Order: sequence, then structure tokens, then C-alpha cells
Amino acid sequence: MVDYRPAGHAPAIGIGATSGNTGLVRVRDTDLLLPADDVESPEVTILIPAVNEELTIADFVAWCHEGLRKADAVGEILIVDSSSDRTAELALAGGARVLKTPKRGLGRAYIDALPYVRGKYVIMGDADCTYDFRELAPFVQAMRSGTEYAMGSRWKGSIEPGAMPALHRYFGTPLTTWILNRLFGSHFSDIHCGMRGVTREALCRMGLVAQSWEYASEMVLKSVRMGLRTTEVPVTFYKDRDGRFIHGAQFFLFKPGIVLFALGLLLTLPLSFGGITIGPLTFNLYWMLVGLTLSVLGLQSIYFGCLADVFLDYTGQAQQRWRRLFRYTGTVVASGLLFALGFALAAVVLVHYVTHDYSLPNPASVLDHLGIVGLLFMIIGFSTFCFTLLLHATEVRYGEKNDAQR
Repeated sequence: MVDYRPAGHAPAIGIGATSGNTGLVRVRDTDLLLPADDVESPEVTILIPAVNEELTIADFVAWCHEGLRKADAVGEILIVDSSSDRTAELALAGGARVLKTPKRGLGRAYIDALPYVRGKYVIMGDADCTYDFRELAPFVQAMRSGTEYAMGSRWKGSIEPGAMPALHRYFGTPLTTWILNRLFGSHFSDIHCGMRGVTREALCRMGLVAQSWEYASEMVLKSVRMGLRTTEVPVTFYKDRDGRFIHGAQFFLFKPGIVLFALGLLLTLPLSFGGITIGPLTFNLYWMLVGLTLSVLGLQSIYFGCLADVFLDYTGQAQQRWRRLFRYTGTVVASGLLFALGFALAAVVLVHYVTHDYSLPNPASVLDHLGIVGLLFMIIGFSTFCFTLLLHATEVRYGEKNDAQR
């Protein structure tokens, strides 16, 4: 049996609704569902946003109960749910509270949930069973001992083989962690870890404002700025149940793609009408080929990163932003014109080849250089055309299948 209470009767947490970062505003378009065996006066709140996690939510809730028992703590599991599947039903059956909210962003899910947090200590993470919530005791013990912000660390714990791409594990996360530590004088070993603990009082004082994935960086930076008593807790990181790692797509595609594309253009376009000598170094046709390769790799990375941003978008804002930038008719026309210009430049080389006994011009000639630029324009035009079609195809929606089609 499941009890039900509208969100308008949110349990107070000792901080009234006020203006400024320390106030909490009651959210009116949410509903709180209570399990039949709801606990009273929890010491710990396990606070977890979830969207369509029916594959793992039952096991995850069971892990949380096991972790609370091992930590000798009375705790509640609060799932902030914006799903269209059976996530809420399964979580309730397992003994978790479920706060139904509109799909507005990961950071916003935490903000919406604050009025419903009853525990003195809050442990946050993901519902996909990639972090081992059976091992909550170190977080609880750290906060009982006076820690205000306990940051999980996969580097001090363990990472299951295949749980993280090599580039992310050995370059991306260590580099960004090192940069943050240098900038803010912090000493974290894993700023991207999704499992973390914070006292309810410190969480309220943070006054989170980030609506999406950037909430994680906001928490880390504010913990440093606020001078919170922090520590790191070793955690275990498992592979996704489907054997995939997807959320690094934007970081490892879009930003590196911009760098590669810019570098490629820098090596290609200035050489359009011939080689350039700078001191002892001569940039010639072969450098243009290097630039062409980098440009193509960078452009594909940018476009794949944009699509990843759309597919992983929690709020729908990224999809709208990219569609505004790549308006269908204008972009298709511009892509066609760029392709046509590139084809014309490449055709000049082809004509020379046919009319000169099937021999190519001298590598130092302007024709060869313009031919490379033509190939680049054709690739950019065609790739942009295809990307625009895919981007706007994500807007297509269908109605539900009828019983005969299922």
C-alpha cells in the first residue's frame, strides 16, 4: 500500500522561505509519494534524481537499505522522479519516498527536493547502480565526525574495468581536477565523482542555482569558497548496466573538436594560394593535407558533440539552442552553396588533370592548393547538411502504438 501526500504539505526543514541564497521556496508543482513503511526522524537522506531508471531502481533502493544498515543509521531514500516508466512504482515498492517533479534539469531536481529533505546528513548520487551505495558507512562516519562536505573519489577507491573510457580516466578527469585545484587551492582527487555527502545545513547555505549537470561543479566550488570542512571518501565505480559510458560524449567531443577544427583551418586556409615560409620552416601542400585531416576530425567531433548534447539534454534547452543556430532552410542553403564552391575549386584541378595528359600540377602550384581548399569546403558543406538533417529529425514525434502494433 502506498500513501500519498501533495507537495503543498512539504515537511519543514527548519529554514523558511526567504529571499537570498539561504532561503528555500516551496515548490507547488510537485507531489510527494510515501511508502507504507516510511521511517520517522531519519538521520540520513539519500537524495537521488531519476529519469527512466526502471532497469536499476529496485536494486539501487535495496543497495541503499543495505548501506544504511551497515552504517547503523536510520535513513530515508528520496527519489526525485521525472520518469515516464515504472521507476516511481518500483522505488515505492522498495520503501523509498518518491517526489514527482516536472523534467526541468538535474540541478533543479535537487533544488526542488530541498524542502523535503529530513535527514541531518545528505548523500547524493545516481540511481543506475554505477556507485556502490551499499558502502555508505564512510560518508556517514565522516559527517558524524564533523565533516560538512564529503566528496567521493573513484581514484582513492576502485574503478571496474570498462566503467570509464581510458581517455576520461587517464587524461580528462585528472587534468580538469588538477586545473580546479590550482585555480581554487583545493585538494580533490576526483571533482567529477557523482557520489558525495553534505550536511543538510551546508547544502542549504550553498544556495544551489545551477539547473542542469553543472550543479556538480557548483557544489565543489562553493564548498571551497565557503571554507567547508571537507574530506574525500573512497568509492567503487561500476560499469553501467547496459555496458555503456555516455555522459562524457559532450566533454570529449565538442570541446576538443573546436580545437582540432580551428587548428585545421589555421593550417589550410592561409595556404590557399601557395606555400608560406616562416624562418626555416616552409608550410606547403603537405601541411595543407594535415590541416584538412584535422579540420575533418574536428568538424565531426563538434557535430557529434552537439548531437550528444541534444540526446542527453535533460531540459530541452540544448535542442532549442542548436536548432536556432542551425536553422533548417538557411543552413541547408548555405551548406549547398559551400559544397558547390568547393566542387568548383576541385573541378579546376580535375580539368587540368584531364587536359594535361592525366598529370597533376606541380605541388607548388596554386591549382593544387585551391583544390585542397575545395575538398575542405565540400566536406564541410556536406557534413553540415547531414548534421542539420539529423538535428531537426530529433524533433519528430509519434503517437503511442495501439495494442495491435505492440
